[in-house]
Amino acid sequence: MLSKRNLGTHGLSVSALGLGCMGMSQSYGSPEERDEHESLATIHRALELGVTFFDTAEAYGIGANEELLGRGLAGRRDDVIVATKFGFRFENNAITGVDSRPENVRAAVEGSLRRLNTDRIDLIYQHRVDPAVPIEETVGAMAELVQSGKVRYLGLSEASARTIRRAHAVHPIAALQSEYSLWERNLEDEIIPTLRELGIGLVPFAPLGRGFLAGTVKRAEDYPSDDFRRNDPRYQGENFDANMRAAAAVRELAEKKGATAGQIALAWLLHKGDDVVPIPGTKRRTYLEENVAAADISLTPQEMTELDGALKTVAGPRYNERQMAMVDR
Repeated sequence: MLSKRNLGTHGLSVSALGLGCMGMSQSYGSPEERDEHESLATIHRALELGVTFFDTAEAYGIGANEELLGRGLAGRRDDVIVATKFGFRFENNAITGVDSRPENVRAAVEGSLRRLNTDRIDLIYQHRVDPAVPIEETVGAMAELVQSGKVRYLGLSEASARTIRRAHAVHPIAALQSEYSLWERNLEDEIIPTLRELGIGLVPFAPLGRGFLAGTVKRAEDYPSDDFRRNDPRYQGENFDANMRAAAAVRELAEKKGATAGQIALAWLLHKGDDVVPIPGTKRRTYLEENVAAADISLTPQEMTELDGALKTVAGPRYNERQMAMVDR
């Protein structure tokens, strides 16, 4: 059974690992490969294993993922922490930009409450910072939702240290969700120290390096046209070859410890601090069980140091140019 962690210092307690639900509805694999029955079974198995932290967003499947999670948690709502996100603009079932105007914050939360079939959202994130709307206005609207009881805690995603400070001055921010792993270290110099100064927890997404650290990836061209990885620069050409070589250190340590490479990658994150709660995503029970078992793996200080040094440099940007433009750095 998973232990609990305090996600920052503002009162939010969750399981040491969460479940990222995005892949159940989009981005990874073709629509034909998605299996709602297996996704619901994975949510139920997560509950059995002590996972209490579930992550979704209105953007995942344009509402479909929230509806799926709402069904999966039926009858267990009071046992879990549900996190979702707002902040995109949609037209014709597609994301067309960002929108964090206060009126959209309020409308988005009402939609999420309806789709999740709940009366409150435990943790609401701004999915991407909107450069057209001062963060103070957005967080002000989020804070009103806390006061009304529709939201319990506030979060940000992929926000800069400066934005985090400005937001936190309006209302306490409980958590930052951003990409962080052995594979992606962009938070270490400035953002993680800022979070710890302010008592904000860190929720790393893509903790397995989008599959590279688990050793389960193929070249970009081998994925379906609607799979996220088809257009990921790190999966393409010479970048792919260099990154597979870099990830070998994780596979080698895993073999020595009788673990999988993915478990080592998650254990590394869990050893980075009690305020760090990764949310590995999966839509299958087999991978869920493997991920949860990572919480029982101990890494020595020497092993942590070796891993720290092995993957300092990764070939290629983590997003394409359009997606990187939405990251607040």
